[in-house]
Amino acid sequence: MSFAVEFASSAREDLLRLYEYLLDRAQTLEDLELAERALEAIETAIDVHLSRTPFIYRKAASGNGLRRELVVPFGATGYVVLYEVVDPSKVMVLAVRHQREEDYHY
Repeated sequence: MSFAVEFASSAREDLLRLYEYLLDRAQTLEDLELAERALEAIETAIDVHLSRTPFIYRKAASGNGLRRELVVPFGATGYVVLYEVVDPSKVMVLAVRHQREEDYHY
């Protein structure tokens, strides 16, 4: 079984915010490429993992068993994707944050 993966507008805004943060900090061409690779890593993890096996990732702190978090390793840290299985065939990505951020921005 595969799941359709959709993004809440807040999650799309998070991806843009994270990408722009890396671009703002870029000082070299390699740093610009890092921003592209980070975005690609997040989107690939979401597409591959959540469309196939959304129930195997850790439950979110909310206590709702259908709300979960996917950790996306990237470099020495990574990103955390908050999502919810909204029905038997669909996953909704709610928010994305860097692992060092305090909380989600949604």
